[in-house]
Amino acid sequence: MNLMKILSQLNLKQLPLDFCKCGVAGWCLEVIFTSTESILRHDWRLMGQTSLLMFPIYGCGALLAPIGALIDRWVTPGAGMTTARTDIAIRHGFLYMVLIFVAEYLSGTLLRGRGMCPWDYTGRSTNIDGLIRLDFAPLWFAAGLLFEQITKKKGR
Repeated sequence: MNLMKILSQLNLKQLPLDFCKCGVAGWCLEVIFTSTESILRHDWRLMGQTSLLMFPIYGCGALLAPIGALIDRWVTPGAGMTTARTDIAIRHGFLYMVLIFVAEYLSGTLLRGRGMCPWDYTGRSTNIDGLIRLDFAPLWFAAGLLFEQITKKKGR
């Protein structure tokens, strides 16, 4: 696959808007998630939180759908065969989940090295280096599919 095909899939004109959509959606999801976590602490104010640093991290969700489309081209079945929508959604969900874990780990490592990482999962049973939580897998699966939907071109 050549570079022009990859860039055309990325739609560079739409990327800044998609980046902002994913950044804002990620912020909103994080505030909602941390608000509901406060219930476990019996804090009925339901205060949520996030960090300005999370906007560009969530914004990178704009790259998920183009990556999913490239993978689809690579694994497309032979002539006359089709793939069910649910199969595509499952494939994309797992792909996005893995990519989000990688991005979270790498960005967390970079931010921690500068003393700026807004999250620390140390002490959680499924954490890896305090940077990712494997029990968040279903959340990242769903978030990836959400980012795909909010960045999808109209008519598809």
